[in-house]
Amino acid sequence: MDIEGRVVLVTGASAGIGLAVARLLARSGARLALNARSRDKLEQLSRELPGSAVFPADISDESAVREMVDHVQLRFGRLDVLINNAGRGMYCSLESMNTGEYRKLLDLNLVGPLVAMQSAVPIMRKQGGGTIVNISSGTALMYAPGLSGYSATKRALSGLSLTARGELASENINVSVIYPYVTKSDFYRNWVSDGNRIEAAEEYVAPGRAPADTSEYVAELIVKAIRTGEAEVFAHDWMRSAMK
Repeated sequence: MDIEGRVVLVTGASAGIGLAVARLLARSGARLALNARSRDKLEQLSRELPGSAVFPADISDESAVREMVDHVQLRFGRLDVLINNAGRGMYCSLESMNTGEYRKLLDLNLVGPLVAMQSAVPIMRKQGGGTIVNISSGTALMYAPGLSGYSATKRALSGLSLTARGELASENINVSVIYPYVTKSDFYRNWVSDGNRIEAAEEYVAPGRAPADTSEYVAELIVKAIRTGEAEVFAHDWMRSAMK
């Protein structure tokens, strides 16, 4: 899909990967619908990106997500691309996982993107097609101690996405999944934890592994998925066989 002139909804656009892809898409001529919980941060970003509009909403709130997508259509008249980027991490053992916190994580990382897709698909169908890009995680490709809860949400998101890709292919609605590697952002400062804090991406890179990627690098992968329609885009080729 060509990006120039397309209406693109980016969730979690106020920081990290979402912020980087919003800026990159703006440079490519997209018309941006910016989502995050903080209206102030979104309005500051919108002033930087001419022609964009802000749609504050908590992606873990089902009714708020449906209302957000409706408002995007009302504002722009269409919705060409949905990027489900908003999410949060969790770092704790299976035994110490708080089930209440985990339900919140499921609502944000899995149910919210599902509801956004359900809301976007009828719009895309009516206009003759569209693109959905869901941001999974490299942890969905491996079994890492402390990350069972988080990686499970991302595996489920990948499963939903790839199944939806098959269901929607005949309607010219493309669904792609991105698998980022460790990425430099505030993600690690903000994740749910049992007290074992990792404050920076670099702390999570195992000895001998490749250094952490920038958010801008992941943004380029997202734009690649929009343009090519690939089913799965991996931050690095070695991740294709990383399950272990």
